[in-house]
Amino acid sequence: IGAGKSIVCRVFQKLNVPVYFADDRARWLMNYDKKLVGEIKGTFGQKAYLNNSELNRRYLADHVFSNVSELTKLNALVHPAVARDFEFWCQGQQGQPYVLKEAALLVESGSYKNLAALIVVTAPKQLRLHRVLMRDEERSEQQVLDIMEKQASENKKKKLADYLLNNDEKSLLIPQILKIHQSLKD
Repeated sequence: IGAGKSIVCRVFQKLNVPVYFADDRARWLMNYDKKLVGEIKGTFGQKAYLNNSELNRRYLADHVFSNVSELTKLNALVHPAVARDFEFWCQGQQGQPYVLKEAALLVESGSYKNLAALIVVTAPKQLRLHRVLMRDEERSEQQVLDIMEKQASENKKKKLADYLLNNDEKSLLIPQILKIHQSLKD
């Protein structure tokens, strides 16, 4: 969280690379996929949704990010729904040299194993924390730190990466992206 995955993917989009934004699709699916909505309500209760049937993100975040077993339950519902949605999306991308899947939990969920290559965007922890607090005003510092703690370590991600992008605000990002783009499209 806060490393800059979305910014990197927007640059790839400018290079005409199709990008599947898994977290955005997960949020959409959690609101509109009837099967998933039913599973979430069945697991976390009616309070998981507001009166207008919109996902109660604050309730769910407070509920799952302080309890590993509850987070595991939520991930067990959401990840398969996103995987199905991604496969369907990929069918519409035939003929592209490659596509990207932007997701926060590729390593944690193991879904990176289903991809041809893994690009990891890295940034120092304090910088990531600052970015998230500036972006997500509804989140407290402790909530962000809790989320970070639940994610795989930078070292683990780096070991699994086929490509590393350093987004520390000191290294130039565009040349790094162009190098990866050239490698993937060839």
